[in-house]
Amino acid sequence: MPIRAYDGGDTVRIEYLGDNAALIPTLAQWHYEQWRYLNPNETIERYIAQMHSHLDKKRIPMTFVALNEGILMGRSSLVAYDMDIRIDLSPWLSSLYVSPIFRGRGVGSALVHRVIKEAETLGEEMLYVFTPDREGFYRRLGWSTVERTEYRGYEVSIMARDITPPHLVA
Repeated sequence: MPIRAYDGGDTVRIEYLGDNAALIPTLAQWHYEQWRYLNPNETIERYIAQMHSHLDKKRIPMTFVALNEGILMGRSSLVAYDMDIRIDLSPWLSSLYVSPIFRGRGVGSALVHRVIKEAETLGEEMLYVFTPDREGFYRRLGWSTVERTEYRGYEVSIMARDITPPHLVA
């Protein structure tokens, strides 16, 4: 059952990419345009191939899409590793992207919450994300900065969120 978020007039459905595989080319294009500066040698074709490994609904890696009446609004992923310099940290919220025309409506927050819920369901206790420029956004959603570092020539913040299920907290 998809998670729904209220978008100020619209119901946003957060669904598994596995139920929406036809969206992979668009998602790969978004990924390429948004983050190619971090991966200058990557191609859209490689992103398309990689996204086919995100179709599972029961294990990492997995990707989610935000939809409104069939219109793609955004995406997010839950991956084992997102930074090759920090393979000691896992799992990660990755590739959060909301189409510019849908920003500021809570779509990004809904996508983040879906990844958190999924990680919790899988028994994870901590979740990580890195961001070059959205630290305030994640802080408002309960994330804490654990490190600032240089990654592929850019200053980034590594952030963490405790997702230990409430019934397991002493």
